[in-house]
Amino acid sequence: MERIGIIGVGEIGRAVVEGLCDGVEEPPEIHLSPRGSRTAAELAGRYPNVRVAAGNQDVVDRSEVVIIAVRPQDRAEALAGLRFGGDRVVVSVIAGVGLDELRRAVGTDVPLVRAIPLPAVRERRSVTVTYPSHPVVDALFDRLGGALPVAGEAAFGVFSALTATLTTHYWYLVTLTDWATRQGVAAEDADRYVRGLFQGVERALGDGSRSLHRIAGDHETPNGINERIRTTWFDATNSAALTEALDALLADLG
Repeated sequence: MERIGIIGVGEIGRAVVEGLCDGVEEPPEIHLSPRGSRTAAELAGRYPNVRVAAGNQDVVDRSEVVIIAVRPQDRAEALAGLRFGGDRVVVSVIAGVGLDELRRAVGTDVPLVRAIPLPAVRERRSVTVTYPSHPVVDALFDRLGGALPVAGEAAFGVFSALTATLTTHYWYLVTLTDWATRQGVAAEDADRYVRGLFQGVERALGDGSRSLHRIAGDHETPNGINERIRTTWFDATNSAALTEALDALLADLG
């Protein structure tokens, strides 16, 4: 049985555990750090293959693959004094912390991989970007929706920046429902309709045979109402502002 350790059991750590365990006939042995004790204890109570370790070093000692999923500002405390044996593979999902800095923090020559798992890994339908490619790590994320190894840390940074647009999408939906409510529509009706409208978009995105440009075009009639909103709201100025924001974030992540 595989042995996977997770240091930092927040939203991403929980999602990884659920994706590896829910409905799985032979799930891996998973060891969780006691940090985030309430979540760790809850997961251990749900899954017989999940255990809460005595401490972070205990997680390392009991695991073949160690996932570090703490907040950037907590990494020094979480990694302080840890000893990683040469047969471990370390996966960092810490945003904005490059391999060189991680290597100094880990302090050994063990294989070290950065990854960007998203909460949807709990449903095993989220692609996870990895760098550098490692067969064990890529196989792990293939089970959670697919691994997307990239060729360099610069490309990894681009994908990191893209993940920062997720809540902007949700706030776009909030803005739509708030507008409908101001027009006199009941809030619960607006919420229900917008959710259904964009769940249909999600299904369209599942069609990998069509490019995103093609999908957008297929949903738009020339001179129609979709084209009107796109060209009047998402105009060149709006598009340039989004590009500028992404450029600035990428520079900070670099």
